[in-house]
Amino acid sequence: MADTVAARDGAASRTLSLVEKGPALPGRRSDEVVIGVSPAFGAFFSRTIVDIPHADVLRELLAGVEEQGVQARVIRLRSSADLAVIAHTAAKLSGSGIGIGILSRGTTMIHQKDLLRLSNLELFPQAPLMDLETFRRIGRNAARYAKGESPEPVPSRNDYMARPRWQAKAALLHIKETGFVQPDAGPVELDVLIRLADAG
Repeated sequence: MADTVAARDGAASRTLSLVEKGPALPGRRSDEVVIGVSPAFGAFFSRTIVDIPHADVLRELLAGVEEQGVQARVIRLRSSADLAVIAHTAAKLSGSGIGIGILSRGTTMIHQKDLLRLSNLELFPQAPLMDLETFRRIGRNAARYAKGESPEPVPSRNDYMARPRWQAKAALLHIKETGFVQPDAGPVELDVLIRLADAG
């Protein structure tokens, strides 16, 4: 199954293609980070709550991981739209024990497999305040955790008015996302292709 969506970041338009390769299995590499995306990420939804294209979000997360010399795998969790479940599952499938979870609206978490599910290494709950540089830093920090380092947490912006301003839209997006949950479906490995839309 393949999902392809087009994305625009002003100067460039990119397509994101997520192709299911089969069941997501535990990794054997100690130098990897697994990125877990929610059921509708890059499929029904193509942008975050503030219209950042998923193609660019995933591109920055992957770049942040890879620039630290660490490998990245991407999986889709189909059985839940709960961020903690997605991030913890990604961490448990990662050879390093470090995973990133992200919801379609942009809320993101870095997790570690031996932490309790409701604990985490770093949480970014205010999706409306997330930008591409933040996603790249999240990938970078996840890779550094995978290498056994203790990085400074990614600085997160805070706006007390963001919650009331975006709460209704966030709730609607969550309801739509949960409509794609398949309770008995296992996580699947994804092949990721991000390219310029006019590249042919």
